Amino acid sequence: MILPRAARFREIIRSFRGRRAFARRGPREEKMLTLYSRFVHPGDLCFDIGANVGNRVKIFLKLRARVVAVEPQCGCARALADAYGWNSLLTIVQKAVGQSEGSAELMISDASTISSLSRDWIDAVRGSGRFAAYRWDRKQPVQMTTLDRLIEQFGPPSFIKIDVEGYELPVLKGLSRPVGALSFEFVPELLDPAFESIRHLETLGRIRLNYSLDETMELALGDWVTAPEMVRILADLRGDPRLFGDVYVQFL
Repeated sequence: MILPRAARFREIIRSFRGRRAFARRGPREEKMLTLYSRFVHPGDLCFDIGANVGNRVKIFLKLRARVVAVEPQCGCARALADAYGWNSLLTIVQKAVGQSEGSAELMISDASTISSLSRDWIDAVRGSGRFAAYRWDRKQPVQMTTLDRLIEQFGPPSFIKIDVEGYELPVLKGLSRPVGALSFEFVPELLDPAFESIRHLETLGRIRLNYSLDETMELALGDWVTAPEMVRILADLRGDPRLFGDVYVQFL
């Protein structure tokens, strides 16, 4: 299809702005590049599950990886396309990820980064005071896929980043084979799903684990640990609403 001249001009402007923003690099991005370069190398395939508007997509693309960005929210998917659609290494999948294919209702927050499929997570982070000021008043029907299905479509990833506001366990339950490495978010108010996630990953293969807190972009442990050791470390954080973090898992 040949676009009208005005539409072609708007596309050129969006591409120019996206490329200019992509070229910028600050201290936080440098730390992110250092962290993720442990897991991601040029030519690798990455899945960004819960890509939102792409702050990790940008890093993976800068590392010259092929990126499948999975994001169900309509506005965020449009923002991803506007910012990075010019990059041939990126594929955007406007779906949610869970334990099985089908459909669901996403609870939309007034902050897009905390929209969620998990009512338990919403209740926990409101009850703790972490996000007491936010509301989840809208719902958006979403199509569901699974990690296994994405692997069938795009191939086995070297790294999977999962940040889906309390829905990490169902996402991981949709994975039935080892991958290179992955990360998933946790909050101390609701740790049981993180413990179950670790136990599920243990059934897929030998693993070692580390973690990071808040947005430090640094691994907290000098040495990687076993699953039981990671469970004990996370248990010591239980209930502290000032903290959040990501568990990093490597398959051996």
